Amino acid sequence: MALPEHDQEWPPPYTRAEQRLYRQWGAWYSGDPDVLGQVYGSGVTPGMGLDLKGWDRPLQYAGGTIGRVARWFWGAPTPAGQSRSTKIHVPVAADIAATSADLLFSEPPTLRVSGKKGQARLEKVLAEGGVNGILLEAAELGAAYGGVYLRVGWDTTMHDYPVIDILPADTGVPEFHSGRLKAVTFWKIVAEDNKVVWRHLERHEQGRVFHGLYQGDNERLGMAVPLGDHPATAHFAEIVDADGGFDSGFDKGLLVHYIPNMRPHRTLRGSQLGRSDYAGVEPLMDALDETYTSWMRDLRLGKSRIIVPEVYLANTGRGRGSTWDPDREIYSGLGMLPKPGGGDPMITLSQFEIRVAEHQQTAKNLLAQILRGAGYSVQSFGEAGEGAAVTATEIHSRERKSYTTRGRKIGYWTPALSWLSECLLAVDHAVFGTKVVSERAQIEWPDGVMPDPESLSRTVEMLERAGAASLETKVRMIHPEWDDPQVKAEIARIRDEKGLNVPDPDRITETVVPAADDD
Repeated sequence: MALPEHDQEWPPPYTRAEQRLYRQWGAWYSGDPDVLGQVYGSGVTPGMGLDLKGWDRPLQYAGGTIGRVARWFWGAPTPAGQSRSTKIHVPVAADIAATSADLLFSEPPTLRVSGKKGQARLEKVLAEGGVNGILLEAAELGAAYGGVYLRVGWDTTMHDYPVIDILPADTGVPEFHSGRLKAVTFWKIVAEDNKVVWRHLERHEQGRVFHGLYQGDNERLGMAVPLGDHPATAHFAEIVDADGGFDSGFDKGLLVHYIPNMRPHRTLRGSQLGRSDYAGVEPLMDALDETYTSWMRDLRLGKSRIIVPEVYLANTGRGRGSTWDPDREIYSGLGMLPKPGGGDPMITLSQFEIRVAEHQQTAKNLLAQILRGAGYSVQSFGEAGEGAAVTATEIHSRERKSYTTRGRKIGYWTPALSWLSECLLAVDHAVFGTKVVSERAQIEWPDGVMPDPESLSRTVEMLERAGAASLETKVRMIHPEWDDPQVKAEIARIRDEKGLNVPDPDRITETVVPAADDD
């Protein structure tokens, strides 16, 4: 199935539920108050549009459309008589996505293939392509939108190796078969001119990639036009064939892999798409923003105000009003009526109570509920346990929930990274003519927490006294990230510095033990 040949609604109608969730999660991820107000003020709420009873139809009330979104703090309009919105957003959603990415890829995993040439070429492509940073970005977007696409491509005018880029889940229309991504169509608006919308569609199938340019409007795809009609797609016109596509160089699959953030999808049951880390905690994040807004309101209302009798004011002239100098020290006697109950009129200081403790405790409790609902421990966000020196084991114990979530996400990322190595080497061979064999890599994930140096040194010292570990084992224990050449070089330096009678790792020969009856 190639690209659409006729006018149709775009994105396709069957993706409306997903697109609504993407808009909602994207609003929390962006942290833009205007976007949150637009999303929750336009009838988009969790679960809406997913039933057949019409609950997503907005209701009318005096003054405009608001409906069920009135239950949301971000869905409520600015009160009448208030000149500006005073709502405050706490960027906890962005923190959750960033922390999720850090837990996965702050220490990048190792991709190993069997061939030495293939390993060397793979490491070069990963290093020069900045793949570690790309994976961090992909993991953050996946945590926010519920999934992310990795795409392999090339540009021979700029690089002599394959490149990797990422696309958020809301930019593609996927097709799954038996739980696997069978095809996907990406779309992008390249221009809007007088209500005319130009869309670029890119479809990936096994071994093939198709490109198309469409001229329509905000709702419909429109008709297909030549790729050369717009500068954004003109370069594709030179490489596509009569079918509008070209060979990808990877016959075993697609140049794209979809990585779900977490399954199952609680809202769209049976969907192969992943769910966001925000799924289910949106009301709590809304309540947290309301709490901080109330806190700031107390600060505004609690500002100290001075009330003085009118006679204390100095007249600045007709039509210019009156002023009061708070630094003035001497006032002349004033002739005025006494205060009720006797006494002279006094300067009154007005100071309302600011409920700091109540707001702080409420915000702290809401934050803990949000992080727990998202699958993380509060310690991962620096909310508790700072200042004390702890070991790696203690960190794992305190942040058990976070590392459990990390382990679940590793289960989705490991097949994707194995595919990545195979796809990169296949494209490298097909496009750049390198003599490497395409194969899936074995993925080695780091522990996720740097071991405590003091604890590690004590362990190595005990092994040394017990004679229970070789020099190579101890070196690898201290430096688990080193490869074989680095380990051998370190062993050689230790042997030279201490004068140890340690055999050269490159010259170890087999020891022959004579038989018992050998003369």
